[in-house]
Amino acid sequence: MHETGIEPYYVMKDGKKLRFGYTTGTCASAAAKAATMMLLTGKTPESVKLMTPKGIELDLEVLEPEYKDGAASCAIRKFSGDDPDVTDGVLVFAEAKLRAEPGVGVDGGVGVGRVTKPGLKQPIGAAAINPVPMEMIRRAAEEAMDDCGATVGIDITISIPAGVELAQKTFNPRLGIVGGISVLGTSGIVEPMSEEALLASIELEVRQKRALGTKRVIITPGNYGADFANAVCAIPESDLVKCSNFVGKVVDMAANEGFEEVLLIGHIGKLIKVSGGVMNTHSREADCRAELMAVAAIRAGADAALARQILECVTTDEMLRVINEAGLLEKTMAAVEEKIDFYLKNRVRDKCVIGAIVFSEDYGTLCTTGPARAWLEEMRKREKTE
Repeated sequence: MHETGIEPYYVMKDGKKLRFGYTTGTCASAAAKAATMMLLTGKTPESVKLMTPKGIELDLEVLEPEYKDGAASCAIRKFSGDDPDVTDGVLVFAEAKLRAEPGVGVDGGVGVGRVTKPGLKQPIGAAAINPVPMEMIRRAAEEAMDDCGATVGIDITISIPAGVELAQKTFNPRLGIVGGISVLGTSGIVEPMSEEALLASIELEVRQKRALGTKRVIITPGNYGADFANAVCAIPESDLVKCSNFVGKVVDMAANEGFEEVLLIGHIGKLIKVSGGVMNTHSREADCRAELMAVAAIRAGADAALARQILECVTTDEMLRVINEAGLLEKTMAAVEEKIDFYLKNRVRDKCVIGAIVFSEDYGTLCTTGPARAWLEEMRKREKTE
């Protein structure tokens, strides 16, 4: 079996050894280098060496070589290691062809998306090849030209045929990137379970919405919030930014991008944690739902027996039922509202106005903070008139 050089690299998470992989940008660069060598020499290398920005040198096997109509093409197979990446195993192709102008031109072909909206790192109409991979592809082709002693001009076209279908499983449709996936990677290496990759995708979406001139951004952790926003205000999912568990970091992104208004819509199961200043709501970071709900209930007048009953609940829905049966739901939610408002305002300081809508499936809107209630009514009225 061909060894690529990535084999020694891994991270330990939860007692498990998780293997590193390499990015679509690395695959595209290696394919570009090999295709350029093929074009200039008429010979197909079995593999091609590539130094990644991470400082890890790879030796990647060249697949599906072809010479046709004055062009040379080949593919490199993507390997994502133990990262749950939809592009794992896909073939990334590069075609090299001579051109009259000196230097290296790079464009996208089948399965590489095209940018249709502002706010991304590429202009409208350009191939969705991020800046670092773009530079890697150019440099790889130039290295091949230097090795061959050539001073010609070459056009490189990157294609990922499987990307047409895979794009539906990525952020690209939400970002206005059509026809395929993006060629990504800043280090050239995929590190398993990377939060950075997800946050980078979310940041692109936030930046794009700001570039479109929107003054208010609506953030929700996930599908529950998206469903509520659509059912209550007919807000389409495409108008929302899903922050997953990264409430604080995405609120920071929105504030730093210059949005005037930030609206957070979330289920009580997530946002009860924000009432304690917890801005990463993943259960591994903090699972203090019962404790925070019990504290809010005590502030609303609950006795020790009711607080103990809340602490024994497993779900927030069950906690709400217990509190409601005690006749303290409204007062408890007022206490939750006060704390969420405090921590969100403290997070953004004076950079923007922020509000939150907290809901549950059984009780609907539980509380709103800041100007969120006025925004909610505004959105409802607009939905009725449209």
